[in-house]
Amino acid sequence: MNRDRTRLDGRTALVTGGEGFLGRKWTAALVDAGASVVSVDVLPATDPDDADPRVRREQVDITDPGALAALATRLVDAGLSVDVLVNNAAIDAPVLSTGLADGDRLETFSLERWHTELSVGLTGAFLCARTFGPPMAARGRGAIVSIASDLGLVAPDQRLYRVDGVAEALQPVKPVTYSVIKTAVIGLTRYLATYWAEQGVRANALCLGGVARDQDPVFVERVSERIPLGRMADEDEYGDAMVFLCSDASSYMTGACLVLDGGRTAW
Repeated sequence: MNRDRTRLDGRTALVTGGEGFLGRKWTAALVDAGASVVSVDVLPATDPDDADPRVRREQVDITDPGALAALATRLVDAGLSVDVLVNNAAIDAPVLSTGLADGDRLETFSLERWHTELSVGLTGAFLCARTFGPPMAARGRGAIVSIASDLGLVAPDQRLYRVDGVAEALQPVKPVTYSVIKTAVIGLTRYLATYWAEQGVRANALCLGGVARDQDPVFVERVSERIPLGRMADEDEYGDAMVFLCSDASSYMTGACLVLDGGRTAW
């Protein structure tokens, strides 16, 4: 057979954090593969004039079980069954051209921020799986893809974020929540994969390295030196991997981490 098993025609994918950078990339890749996409975000649409009929935008707080239940009802009423769940929503402290944003050290990391970031990145993924996974299991088919990171596999190298002339106790660091959440997302993925295996629902994680996006040049150079391929990812290098995990092309793959990090975790 020459059937393209990467096609997603007739399927509906729900992407959380859909208005963020990666969320928009996932949406574009899935639509290109033939899927309809429900883009879910707590923020309003970044492009309200986008009238693509294949994309339905929903402003929903995924940390609110009631809001998720209401979303599920709206989708059923609209005749939509979620075939693919992409757990993408997260709060991150990105490295910008001016340095690391909100790189609070462990000693000063607030409990409020801890709870907020775990609520979105981990609890939100659990709640979405709890909401949209059972109907998949009832239908005997589905795919859950959760966005993890190379920092879910290894610890952050805090030397990447150092700033010359700053006292040691004040040096910026990758926040503790990022590693904790991305590691836990991998654990959630394995749990879901075995929990619904007999019902035909697959769960996998994408462990991504950093994408080159106008970061501090010193940071980019430092990171690139630690990657066997010698560079960060281009912004369009991850979409095919997402389609692979959502489609029948990965039909015998579950409970796994697909690592796209330029070889960083191989060193």
